Amino acid sequence: MPPTPRPPRWYAIPVRVLLVTFIGTLIAFAVSLLLGILGTVIVSALRHVHPDMTVAYRLIALPAAAVAGSIIFVMALAMEIRHYRQSRTLSAIERMS
Repeated sequence: MPPTPRPPRWYAIPVRVLLVTFIGTLIAFAVSLLLGILGTVIVSALRHVHPDMTVAYRLIALPAAAVAGSIIFVMALAMEIRHYRQSRTLSAIERMS
């Protein structure tokens, strides 16, 4: 007889949501910072001035990461709640059979 799977645990939801949000926000920050630095360097080269890298951090990367982190948090929370409810229902059906 195969072992029965564990029933879903509700307290794992916040851990997974925060972990996915943190990793997604870091990736969004890194990508937006790269694009911000490239844009800042290109604009400063066209204007023949020294690039001000604080613009890339303060005005581009940080707001973009905050918006992306908020969206990732909401989406991850919705997906985890849906997965939990589906797993709970399937577990109940499996126990009945």
